[in-house]
Amino acid sequence: MLATPKKFTVMAGAAEGPTRLNAFDNALLAAGIGNVNLLRVSSILPPQAIEVPEVAIAPGSLVPIAYGTITSEEPGELIAAAVAIGIGSPDEYGVIMEFSGRCSQEEAARTVEEMARAAFVQRNRPLERVIVRAVEHRVSQIGCAFAAVALWY
Repeated sequence: MLATPKKFTVMAGAAEGPTRLNAFDNALLAAGIGNVNLLRVSSILPPQAIEVPEVAIAPGSLVPIAYGTITSEEPGELIAAAVAIGIGSPDEYGVIMEFSGRCSQEEAARTVEEMARAAFVQRNRPLERVIVRAVEHRVSQIGCAFAAVALWY
């Protein structure tokens, strides 16, 4: 079993690339998480986790991360990705929601915030605040939008 992360960073980035994978990699770089290994996780923020503005870990590290991403090869298409964290009592866990789609940044942000609020309703828990991060990208050739919550130590 892995240790429970004590920190989290909310991020988003978008970019173009010569291939779908390069566009994704470039979006990771734009978001500030491009030089680590992502371990995709489901969507629970550990209790008492502290928000930190940037991930400060060694390149190549394994990083648990919840993320939404979309890649498109349709020139002119608008794509967006967003994450939201629902936070209640500091001593309890939070809920992370991810979204991506062919829409605006505002629509993605609104959708993911509604998802976080619904998750707290489903759990019958009081919600104190919601943190949202979103990004949009107008595709030139091959583009990617990426939004995430990295959980780290």
